[in-house]
Amino acid sequence: MNVYRSHNCGELRSSSVGKAVKLSGWVHRKRDHGSLLFIDLRDHYGITQCVVDSGSAIFSSVEKTRLECIVTVEGTVVKRSEDTVNNENSTGAIEIKIGNFIELSHVENLPLSISSVSDLSEETRLKYRFLDLRREQLHRNIVLRSEIIARIREKMKKSGFLEISTPILTSSSPEGARDFLVPSRLHPGQFYALPQAPQQFKQLLMVAGFDKYFQIAPCFRDEDSRADRSPGEFYQLDFEMSFVTQEDVFAAIEPVVHDIFIEFSKKSVSAYPFRRIAYDEAMLHYGCDKPDLRNPLMIHEVSDIFADSSFAAFRDMIKNGAVVRAIAVAGIEKQSRSFFEKLNDWAKEQEIPGLGYIVFDGAESKGPLLKFLDQERLRTLRERVFASHSSLKRPEQSENNDAVVRNGAVFFICDQKKKAEKVSGLLRQKLGTDLRLFSDGFEFCWIVDFPMYEFNEDIGALEFSHNPFSMPQGGMETLLHMNPLDIKAYQYDIICNGIELSSGAIRNHLPDVMLKAFEIAGYDPKITQEKFKGMFNAFQYGAPPHGGCAPGIDRIVMLIAEEPNIREIIAFPLNQQAQDLMMNAPSNVSEKQLKELHLKLDLPKNMSKNDSKKD
Repeated sequence: MNVYRSHNCGELRSSSVGKAVKLSGWVHRKRDHGSLLFIDLRDHYGITQCVVDSGSAIFSSVEKTRLECIVTVEGTVVKRSEDTVNNENSTGAIEIKIGNFIELSHVENLPLSISSVSDLSEETRLKYRFLDLRREQLHRNIVLRSEIIARIREKMKKSGFLEISTPILTSSSPEGARDFLVPSRLHPGQFYALPQAPQQFKQLLMVAGFDKYFQIAPCFRDEDSRADRSPGEFYQLDFEMSFVTQEDVFAAIEPVVHDIFIEFSKKSVSAYPFRRIAYDEAMLHYGCDKPDLRNPLMIHEVSDIFADSSFAAFRDMIKNGAVVRAIAVAGIEKQSRSFFEKLNDWAKEQEIPGLGYIVFDGAESKGPLLKFLDQERLRTLRERVFASHSSLKRPEQSENNDAVVRNGAVFFICDQKKKAEKVSGLLRQKLGTDLRLFSDGFEFCWIVDFPMYEFNEDIGALEFSHNPFSMPQGGMETLLHMNPLDIKAYQYDIICNGIELSSGAIRNHLPDVMLKAFEIAGYDPKITQEKFKGMFNAFQYGAPPHGGCAPGIDRIVMLIAEEPNIREIIAFPLNQQAQDLMMNAPSNVSEKQLKELHLKLDLPKNMSKNDSKKD
C-alpha cells in the first residue's frame, strides 16, 4: 500500500463503510462543534470530511493544525446520519472517523483564501499562483484544458494526421506581430526568433511529402494583453494538409471543433458545415470581421435612400464619400424617450455628432429624421431593414405577424466607410447587449475572401492584410492585372461568439507567385529570397498545393469554461504588463552573461539598470 494513502479524497462512497483507510491532502476547512472537530480534507480528486471527538488522544493535534497544512489521516469510514448527508459532494454520504493524524507540512499564514472566493488583485493572484491554482474553479479549468487537448490529439490522429514537433529557435518572420528575439552566443550580433507560428516549417513538411501534419504548437508574440489574448505565448492546434482546397480544410477541422464543444459543454453548438461569410459581407452587415452571431441584429446599407433626400447633413457627407448604415430592432417601438437619448449620448462618446433614428409604430412613425424622408423612401427603408429579418422577432412574437416584424426602431450612422463600419458594429453589440437579444450557445462561422492587401495610412504603403504566405485568388493573373486592393486571398478565420478561434489559408506554393506577391507589398525579390530562403528554395523542388489552419487552444478552453479572461484557463500566465510575478520574469542578467552574448544595454534615458530591478 502507498505510504501516504489507500484512497484519494474523491473516491470513498457508502460501499466503503467499515473500511480502514488512509488519506492525505490539504486541510480545506475546519469546523469546531465543541465535542466534535470536523476537517474537510482536499486533494486533486475531491474533498472528504473527517471527524475526531474531544476525548481522542489526537484531538489536540487536529485542533492545532491550520488551513492548507498537509496532513495524513488514518481512520474508519462511517456512514453519515441522514440529516448530515451532503448531496453536492461525491463523498457526502460518508466521513472518516480519525484514528491517527500526522501533519506532513505546516502552514502559518496564507496571503489569499483557498476555500472561499474573494476579490483579490491580479497581482496577488499571480504572485501566489501556486495557491490560486488550488481554488476549485481554477483547478477545474486546468483539468478541463488537459482533457480537451487529449481529445483533440485523439481526433486528429484518428483522422490520419501525424503529430510532428517543429523548432522553437528559428528565424524572424513577418507574421504580423513583434518577435521575441534570442541572441546567439556562437554567432555574435545575430539572433534567433521564437516562432510566432510554425508557419514555414509546416509548409516545408508538406514539401517533404508528409500529407497531414498537426501539433499542439506553442507560439510566441510580443503583443499587448487582452481579455482573449495572453501576452507572450499561446498554444494552437496547428495543422496542414497537402492536395487540398479551402473546402477540404473546412471539412477536416469542423467535426473536430464541433465535437469538442459538444463533448465538453452543455450548451447548443451550431451544426457543421459552419456558415460561410465573405469578409466584405461581414464588414457591411456586422461592422467587423469577428461577428457574434448570437446577436440577431444586422447592419444595412441605406446610403441610396439619403443620397438625394432633403436631409442635407447626410446628403452632403455622402457626396464626400461617406456611407449611411442602419440597424433595425423589432419590437422596441414603445421604448421611452430616455432610451433614445442615452443612445445619442453614447454615439457622441464614439466621436460622431449623434445617432439618428426613426421609430415605426403601426401606421404612426416618429423620430428626428422622419421629416426628411418622403413616404416612398420610408416604405423602401422599412422593407429593407425589417422584412427579410424575421430572426429579429422575440420568442413571444408571432411568426406570421408582418406588422410586428416591421415595427420597431431604426438607427442610423453616417460617416466615412471605415468609421461607419466600426461604430455601427459597436452599436450592434450595444443594442444586442442592452436589450438582451443574445441567444445562449456557441455560434460558429467562417470568414472567407479576405483582401490580400490593405493600405497602411501611417506608412503610406501597401502591406499584407493577413497571412503573407496565402495564395491570391486567381493566382499570378490577378497579381499582374488587378488593383492590389481588389485582390482576394484564400484566407479564412473561424469565429465563435465574436472571438477569432483560428486563422488559416491555402498557401502560395509557387515561387514566381510568391515573389510577385511580396513585391507588391514592397519587398525586393532578392530580399524575399533571402528572408524566406528555406521555403523559397524548397518550392523550387516541387511543392504540392497545400493549406491549413490553427485553432487557438486557449480560446477554445476559455469559451467552453465560460471564463471572461484567458488567464483563468492558463496555469501560469503573465500579467497585463507581460510579467511573471511569481518567477520574477523578465529579470536582469549578469554582466558576465551579457558579455558572453556580446551585448551591451542601451536603456532609455529615464531608466537605469537598477530601475528595471524594481519591476
